[in-house]
Amino acid sequence: MSAADETARRCAEAMYGRDRVAVELGMEVGGVAPGRARIRMAVTPAMVNGHGLAHGGYLFLLADSAFAYACNTRDRVTVAAAADVVFTAPAYGGDVLEAVAEERVRYGGRGGVYDVTVRRVSDGAVIAEFRGTSRSRDERVLDGERNAGDAGDAGAEGNEGNEG
Repeated sequence: MSAADETARRCAEAMYGRDRVAVELGMEVGGVAPGRARIRMAVTPAMVNGHGLAHGGYLFLLADSAFAYACNTRDRVTVAAAADVVFTAPAYGGDVLEAVAEERVRYGGRGGVYDVTVRRVSDGAVIAEFRGTSRSRDERVLDGERNAGDAGDAGAEGNEGNEG
């Protein structure tokens, strides 16, 4: 394993240890490498909307989580600056989904663009396509317990100020 791969692995472990959302929703980080991450999540009955479909918010959350793990693989705290999702097919309760995030470009020393594809594991159907834009901060992911116990910034992601 290269030093960069080892750093990516350690960053993912550190984030997961502080990521209440991922833990509580049963997300599994299946692999990371510099600028890449793969996360699986089962759609539970609590994630199904009034139409019997997986709620789009949970699909976005899964993609956004893969984005967060991918852009934090270089031991620099990186947050979301923007994100967009296109839902391409429905997912249902009981489906196991996998989000694969890949860095497309890093720019200006602090910015990045990442694409995430969410697929249903059973048949490979593409459920959603996500694009996130990131911004790095002047903090390290591996700086000990810096975020441990901090409400709202404990490995979650989303808008500026949260992991992304």
